Amino acid sequence: MSERELADKYEKIVDLAKRRGFFWSSYEIYGGVAGLYDLGPLGALLKANIVNLWREYFVLRHQDLVVEIETPIITPEIVLKASGHLDHFTDPITECVKCGRKYRADHLIEEFAKIKVEGLSIKELNNIIKEKGLRCPVCNGELSDVREFNLLFKTTIGPYSSDVGYLRPEAAQGIFVAFKRVLVAVRERFPIGIAQAGKVGRNEISPRQGMVRLREFTIMEVEFFHDPEGEEPPWERFSGKLRLLTAEQRKKGEDKPIEIDVIEAIKEGIIKNKWLGYWMCVARDFVKEIGIDYNEMFFEEKLPHERAHYSAQTFDQLVRVSRWGWIEVSGHAYRTDYDLRKHMEFSGQDMTVFKSFKEPKLVEVEKIVIDKALLGKILGSAMTSFQEAINRLDITEVKKILANPGNIINIAGYEIPREAIKIVKETQKVTGTRMIPHVAEPSFGAERLVLVALDKAYSEEDGRVVLRFPRKIAPIKVAVFPLLEKDELVEVARKIYTELMMAGFTVLYDESGSIGRRYARADEIGVPLAVTVDFQTLADGTVTIRDRDTKQQIRVHTRELKNMLREALGII
Repeated sequence: MSERELADKYEKIVDLAKRRGFFWSSYEIYGGVAGLYDLGPLGALLKANIVNLWREYFVLRHQDLVVEIETPIITPEIVLKASGHLDHFTDPITECVKCGRKYRADHLIEEFAKIKVEGLSIKELNNIIKEKGLRCPVCNGELSDVREFNLLFKTTIGPYSSDVGYLRPEAAQGIFVAFKRVLVAVRERFPIGIAQAGKVGRNEISPRQGMVRLREFTIMEVEFFHDPEGEEPPWERFSGKLRLLTAEQRKKGEDKPIEIDVIEAIKEGIIKNKWLGYWMCVARDFVKEIGIDYNEMFFEEKLPHERAHYSAQTFDQLVRVSRWGWIEVSGHAYRTDYDLRKHMEFSGQDMTVFKSFKEPKLVEVEKIVIDKALLGKILGSAMTSFQEAINRLDITEVKKILANPGNIINIAGYEIPREAIKIVKETQKVTGTRMIPHVAEPSFGAERLVLVALDKAYSEEDGRVVLRFPRKIAPIKVAVFPLLEKDELVEVARKIYTELMMAGFTVLYDESGSIGRRYARADEIGVPLAVTVDFQTLADGTVTIRDRDTKQQIRVHTRELKNMLREALGII
């Protein structure tokens, strides 16, 4: 298709989405707000089916490895300070000094100078704007110097302005701070994945591309906590080939993905973490079931300057859509032990897990030994608090304190005699060590997948629209029609409609207009199967089931209808 045809297709999808109730701009009676969209009755059903399909792939098919939790969308400031989001969750912004319009600087440069600048510094962006003579696209005014704009939505928790909070920009931090609680709940099972689907907020400077870039959306994430030197992923479940565009290829200016077996890619170091590769395979098959052909998706490795502050390696899963070309639908980050280490540092809480050795080892260890009798007399009731403080200290810190001169030393705020504490060496048999788990993260945006699903399902036949949704995600699964608006046919059709609803199907009932028009209306919203009640139904209890894609019809008895529909829809 030509660019004009692709753009026309997108406009048709947007028109259909508004008209039939998939999505539209939020608050549109007041002019709308960029980056905010409502999901209508069909859009909400489609999104729910996509989230449930994600849950099937990432949680239900991995119940031995993954659990799901739910955490608040309001996050205390200290959490995002520890995670680095207060300092690093920014985008470059520039402002027209004449009309005051604000723009995301990198997007402005990419659109009007045709230069890819993701990850470049503020200074580099400023230089490009000046060298290329870029000005305000609306009034041709001069642009201000580029500065960083933090994308966090700020609020207060309760009535005190000092209790600062933010809308979470990702679900991950709620997972990280709850990690030890979850570990206890699953009886120390490790490795362990923690999944979460929920709303997040990102205060985008200039949202664009419709549903692609939003200020509020539903994120679906798994944080998979593991030992990078530990057990292998269950390759028998998901493995095979991936289409990859590596960082090395991109540095050479290449843009054609390679196809490589995931295990080979891990052995060759192309994918640095085996669990990262495993979840990329799961993502490949999940997105394929939404309707994306294998050849219309690939994983692009981020260059070092493009990666988030917490990532040692990131791949974006890209799919091709009609108007925007290749867009990201998921991010796959190897977050190492960054997040848990940071939360340990800021909270003082232990985030380690015990790693068993294959065989016990004899090792020489250093221990902090205190004279409890002497300190008990000196500290009295504060002795317990002192011991807790000592236990939290790293032995290297104690060594530094003991290296200071004087008979009295200060440890954890307590003045004690030097002779009351010492460091000794002893040989111990150890069965394992404590480690901070590493994390592989697959992360999806649900609303983007709604748009992608619509884009891939959209087709036209003989001048009418047919949405060919895969059956698992189709918003409405079955339509029920009386052939004519005759009382005896309507009565039976409504009875079948009610029975299917009560059996858990999403069902459309329509008795208005010709049967051909009703089939067309059902096809336009992607209903896979249509049940028609005709005069033969009154005679022998059979109805027709019409397939949306093949247009073939079969007759089944009403007593077999539910089972036949379940089988045709792939519902267990």
